[in-house]
Formats: sequence, C-alpha cells, structure tokens
Amino acid sequence: MINYPHIDPVLIKIGPLSLRWYGLMYLVGFVSSYLLVIHQLKKKTLKIERSQIDDLYFYLIVGLILGARFGYVLFYNFEFYLRDPLEAFAVWHGGMSFHGGLIGTFIAGYIVIKKKGLRFFEVADLIVPTCPIGIGFGRMGNFINGELFGKTSNVPWAMIFPQGGGMPRHPSQLYEAFFEGLLLFIILWIYKDRKKRDGDVFALFLILYGLFRIFCEFFREPDLQLGYIFGMLSMGQILSGCMIAIGLFFKYLYLPKKQKV
Repeated sequence: MINYPHIDPVLIKIGPLSLRWYGLMYLVGFVSSYLLVIHQLKKKTLKIERSQIDDLYFYLIVGLILGARFGYVLFYNFEFYLRDPLEAFAVWHGGMSFHGGLIGTFIAGYIVIKKKGLRFFEVADLIVPTCPIGIGFGRMGNFINGELFGKTSNVPWAMIFPQGGGMPRHPSQLYEAFFEGLLLFIILWIYKDRKKRDGDVFALFLILYGLFRIFCEFFREPDLQLGYIFGMLSMGQILSGCMIAIGLFFKYLYLPKKQKV
C-alpha cells in the first residue's frame, strides 16, 4: 500500500478568498489548451484569426461550467435537485459532470463557430487534441481533493483516502489522469496531422475518451446516490457509451457524406 500524500486542497488563502488546487488545475488546463491552439494557428494555413479563437474560448469556458453543473444535476442527482431547485445554483457545494460539460461546450462552440462563419469540424479538430490536458489536470485535482476515489483493493499501490472509510482503494483518479489525459493527448496530437478529413479528430476523441472512461470506471467507486444502473453499469459508463456511439456515427456515417461543416 502507498501512503496518500494528504495535500491541502487550498493552495493559497487570503482572508475570505482562497485558491484551491482544483481550480488551479482547471485554469492551467484552459491556458495550456489555448496556447497549443494558438501554436497550431501559427503553423497551419487556416482561415481562422486569433481574435476569433479568443472570443470562442470565453464562450467555451461558460458552456463548460454551465454544462458541467447542470449535467450533474440532470444525470447524477436529479431527484434531490427537483426537491430543492435553488440548490442547483450552489456550485460551491460541489457536483460537476464531465459529460454535461462536454455537451455545454459543444453547444456553445457550435453556436459561436457558426456565427463567425467558420467550419465547425475544422475548428473542432483544432481544439479537441488539447482537451485531454485539461481533463488530466482535472483528475489530478480530484486526487488532491481525495474525491472520486476507486473501489477497495489490495493492489500494492492502493491508498487510504480521507473520505474512503479507512479501506485501501484504487487511486482511480490517477488512472483517469493517465488514460483520459496523457495517453489520449498523445494519440490525438499525433493523429491530428494524419487525419483524412475535417471531423476525424473530433470523432476519434469521442470514441477513445468513451472507451478509456468505461475502462477506468471499473476501478472507480460509483456515486453513492446512484450506485449501479441495471445492476452492473455506472452512470459514467452509460454516458461514455453514448459518446462512443456518437463518435462512430460521425466517423463512419456522417463525415464521409459531408466533408466540410
């Protein structure tokens, strides 16, 4: 067993204000993504201006936050928030959903990209390869917070998390940081220069993230209020399965018929 590092979730506190590691991880993820997109703009001959990317990122951040919160409300604890609707706005109480954030960024991005007269899949393929960076940093934030931990286990690298009931568990946040973050980034970053048409990278992201998330969820403790659905699947696995289906639809049915969107 490996000792859990017990890192203080609060990085800096000045009076009533505090900067938490989790928030810093999100900030680093967004900044890294933005800088890599700008780097690609300088190397590629795309009819996309930096000012357009600046505007787009603002709306992507808004879409992510709103989508992640309301995705959690809808997918993970709908009955609770139905009884107390105002609690849905209490984001400081925690509760964010990756899949909801993905939906939020997709909607915000699609609207803004279309309004600017750009091709959706061309822009999506520019941004999507950088997304795993933010995902990986976010999972590291989960690890520091000691949340979203794994199932009980006797593997040599199991850890006892502060809120894990005193039992050694899989550090599933680190599994996700590796597969959904580092490994997915490497694959997409290499593939982006080998794609055959716009939208290929976007579709591959949906497929691979879905596969990696389903795999990692086998080691992760399911949400207490939900448990397993159909007695065997977590909500994360079901939503990730939908991602895979949508990615396959784009890659093998939609994109060959419509190259530029």
